[in-house]
Amino acid sequence: MPDHADRPAARRSRGAGVETNLRTAAVWEAVQSVADDLSAQLDRPLRVLDLGGGTGGVAVALGGLGHEVTVVDPSPDALAALGRRAREAGVADRVRGVQGDASTLREVHEVGTADLVCCHGVLEFVDDPSDSLAQISAALTPHGVLSLVVAQRLAVVLARAIAGQFGQAQHALTTPEGTWGAADPLPRRFDLSSVSALVEAAGLEIIDTHGVRIFSDLVPSALVDSEADRMALLDLERAAASHPDFAILAQLGAALHVIAARH
Repeated sequence: MPDHADRPAARRSRGAGVETNLRTAAVWEAVQSVADDLSAQLDRPLRVLDLGGGTGGVAVALGGLGHEVTVVDPSPDALAALGRRAREAGVADRVRGVQGDASTLREVHEVGTADLVCCHGVLEFVDDPSDSLAQISAALTPHGVLSLVVAQRLAVVLARAIAGQFGQAQHALTTPEGTWGAADPLPRRFDLSSVSALVEAAGLEIIDTHGVRIFSDLVPSALVDSEADRMALLDLERAAASHPDFAILAQLGAALHVIAARH
């Protein structure tokens, strides 16, 4: 039997839903809060676009809250899994999948119709992040909100250094793309200043930012063996992500969550 003691805690809870998974809980809480507030303002369920939403973890959860969700994803297999998940959750009438990607968004989704766009873990892979954000901005209604999650540079610098890969850590620190080498699975990473510039250039105003998985990707899973441990780690993540006196902690998160709105 393999030893899982040194696996990051965030990788242990894959079977959990977005509400309780260590990798997704903080993002989901923010998305749900935005969706609740916006739905209350509009006095109706939202029209949501989930770009690169894959098998629909966030989409199905939003559908469960009564919102209408369109998932745009390039993978037919992921969209098939989305359909199964939506049917099993009883939200197939509110969640649908469309094959496409950020570069073809205008072709597969009507401009100006999305109250909320979720774009989580997508900008790292697109050919042109600026164009993708421009297309996302065009998809939003005048009151629309964007939930954007991107991988952060400093987290991988720290992780590579802790692993003893000091050359890779320096490469990630100093290259414009924030990657640690040719074998890095991500084509690019961001920091707060770079992603803020991209978002604002797309005509969006940043409402909030916070770090995601500041500790969860570093803590060995053996130290998060109980539900009490898991909840304590989630509470620590929440406190660190939003602490006004320690903004540097948010920059150490594996990901950065940005909430932005149309001007």
